[in-house]
Amino acid sequence: MDASFTAEEHFLRGEDALRAERREEALEHFRAAHRLDATRPLYRSFYGLMVGLSEKRFDRALELCRSAAREEFFNPEHYHNLAQLHLAFGFKAEAIRYLRRGQMIDPDNPRILARLADLGMRRRPPLLFLRRQHVLNRWIGRLRGRPSMTQEPELSASSV
Repeated sequence: MDASFTAEEHFLRGEDALRAERREEALEHFRAAHRLDATRPLYRSFYGLMVGLSEKRFDRALELCRSAAREEFFNPEHYHNLAQLHLAFGFKAEAIRYLRRGQMIDPDNPRILARLADLGMRRRPPLLFLRRQHVLNRWIGRLRGRPSMTQEPELSASSV
């Protein structure tokens, strides 16, 4: 690592490496940024994410990411990083919870919206007071999902 970079330059290079899926390089840049300026929650959050993804140290990564989110609770990037971390370790429900929290802060955040779309979301059950697996919810859900049989078929110009 070149010692002449500032913390910000290391962070930007780490982001570039992360986008290019060069995890080891991203880890080194985020580690250097965090070491140079440990007070910035954004550096801590991304360093934590890479500790989890590269070194597979979930507890340490979670500690770093959560402390960043507590300090800068208004930054949706922290919740996106927490969600990525949880997904990497197989905790999908927790990841969705963090994505929803980030979406509450910034409803139009493209990274959060893309991640939610990738995960796919189920519709709410028709009868909320019954469990999703209840026979009535399943039956009504199937009816809602089918095209209506009362609609007239569209006529094309060639059939008229």
